[in-house]
Amino acid sequence: MIGFFAGAVAIVAFHQVGFLVLTQLGVIKATTYAMTATKPLGVPLIFSYMFWGGLWGVVGAFLVPRLPAGLTGAVGWILFAMIVPTLANWFIVAPLKGAALGNGFRAPGVYIAPLVYAFWGLGMWLLSEALGRVWGGPRAAR
Repeated sequence: MIGFFAGAVAIVAFHQVGFLVLTQLGVIKATTYAMTATKPLGVPLIFSYMFWGGLWGVVGAFLVPRLPAGLTGAVGWILFAMIVPTLANWFIVAPLKGAALGNGFRAPGVYIAPLVYAFWGLGMWLLSEALGRVWGGPRAAR
């Protein structure tokens, strides 16, 4: 539960903020907090991102504590978010949507995605730590 909540909320508070900052700096051109309807259910895009972010948070909450010493906590969450969802998006999601592998591995996307996902990973770690303390259960980041 902590992993899902941390992943979903970190989408809004970290992932989208990362894209917003990079857009404001002129590095990329991204639409943030989009309410555009997704196919096939018509769910607003930001809610779709939050749902999938929550599922990735569950995966992270399971995997990160099982990483070798030194790779748990913030480092583990950041590396998890940089690597696992990025590779899944490049090699599974993009082809399913009819795009080239890795969306063609073009810059700046090839380095922006892992960077923003790293920021999202930091958010998941911070939120999972805080929620673990508030809800009194075992902390998701350990």
